Amino acid sequence: MKIALVAHDRKKDELVNFMIAYEIIFSKHQLYATGTSGKRIMEQTNLQIHRFQSGPLGGDQQIGAMVAENELDLIIFFRDPLTAQPHEPDIIALLRLCDVYGIPVATNVATAEILVKAMEKGDFAWREVVHKYKGE
Repeated sequence: MKIALVAHDRKKDELVNFMIAYEIIFSKHQLYATGTSGKRIMEQTNLQIHRFQSGPLGGDQQIGAMVAENELDLIIFFRDPLTAQPHEPDIIALLRLCDVYGIPVATNVATAEILVKAMEKGDFAWREVVHKYKGE
């Protein structure tokens, strides 16, 4: 699976800890992340991550482009709902694209754990059907 990882500044430690906890599972998948989130995860794990720009510099939009091309299967985006984000329109656009294209997105640890457990059990087989239907 192709998985994107994003975290707002106050949630980066939480994302890093999450990735450490599930490193074995994530090591079997292609990972993408916005700049700083990806860098921090790679510093604390052995995971290889394709890094985009930081979110405010276009990283959210780069991930959104992958969603629009049906090149992502899952997004883990630990959002900080208590801090205003200067690039909020980009964040809303990314979440909208996930809804349009049916991409599961976790915005907190509880939801991310449910999705990772489902991924571990192979419950994302429906994504393979989507790819086959589109001729990928």
